[in-house]
Amino acid sequence: MSARIYSPARTAMQSGKAKTGYWLLEFDPEKPRKIDPLMGYTTSGDMKSQIRLKFDTREEAVTYAERNGIPFRVELPNETKRRQISYSDNFRYDRKTPWTH
Repeated sequence: MSARIYSPARTAMQSGKAKTGYWLLEFDPEKPRKIDPLMGYTTSGDMKSQIRLKFDTREEAVTYAERNGIPFRVELPNETKRRQISYSDNFRYDRKTPWTH
């Protein structure tokens, strides 16, 4: 019954950083998922896989896990590197790569 503490990344539909400043505690699956032979649905008898606890900071999530005796691992988020580009650089006369169209 170990848990994973992480900060979720933004979705592919987001261009900004809205709804990304929180931390989640999720339990690891205890049993593998099975495929229902009749309907083809993926099922699981593991009820803890449905629990997602939301915290404002990583320290709050770690404190909660330690207080309740839950073994955990913390996954630190990858920092994104935004490249500063300028639209006018597309039309510079001294471009490093030639204009192709």
